Amino acid sequence: MGTITGLWLLLLVLMLAVGGKQGISSFLSLLVNFGILFFSIVLISFQFNPLAVGIVASVVLLAITIFWSSASDTASMMAFWSSLIVMVILIVVIVITSNWAAVGGFGLEDSEELEGGLTTLIGINFTQIAMVTTLLSSLGAISEAAIAIASGLDEITSQHPQISAIDLTKDGIQIGHQIIGTALNTLFFGFFGSSLALFIWLTGLDYSLGEIINDKVFATELMAILIAVLGVILTIPITAHLMSRHWSSVVTKQKRIEMISRFNPFYYSTVTWLA
Repeated sequence: MGTITGLWLLLLVLMLAVGGKQGISSFLSLLVNFGILFFSIVLISFQFNPLAVGIVASVVLLAITIFWSSASDTASMMAFWSSLIVMVILIVVIVITSNWAAVGGFGLEDSEELEGGLTTLIGINFTQIAMVTTLLSSLGAISEAAIAIASGLDEITSQHPQISAIDLTKDGIQIGHQIIGTALNTLFFGFFGSSLALFIWLTGLDYSLGEIINDKVFATELMAILIAVLGVILTIPITAHLMSRHWSSVVTKQKRIEMISRFNPFYYSTVTWLA
């Protein structure tokens, strides 16, 4: 048994022991997402447009991640729509910043591998590859924040059915304030942890601070983290707004049913039975 196989089995056992059926569902969604990412790589290698493949894969990944979670149907739907809205905004930001920063392709640190017999003449737009990488890197943080806020607000409405839409939005923003700090630390710790070897390498090459900041490899990783943080921040008000609008429509529908029932009790009993 290889090390990777052993880690997969350990992950499966722990997810089953801690999460039960939901742990199995999460593990299966992880495998499906891995398969989608691998299939996306194959499509890109077959000369399909990288950005188009990345966008379609991102939508599918968001749907699987959100709807296979333990959140309610309402929370899952609102989290999915808010994630899609944030994804569209991030795509615009990514396209603009990636072209402006010129982060596509290889850096000077990759010259040794390229000179060893590899070639970059494979007919793929590396700028679009950088865009797709940045987009996919932000999906996990966006979906996590959307599900957390939508589930929290859904629980609030179930415990306090008389809450107004305005107060619900305020509660969503308050929940978001608590999420931002954890999300920021998670993203930046992951960035510095995964790039530690790069930092040591750049330091060993006697790079100045300005050279490190302008290094293509470093800039690509840092830009991906900053855009993911931007996505988390945008997810908070958008999810809170969608949940409050949904709750407002539910309250309005309930009031309409109650008003009609005053004049037609049979209508109220029929609607209640159908619900």
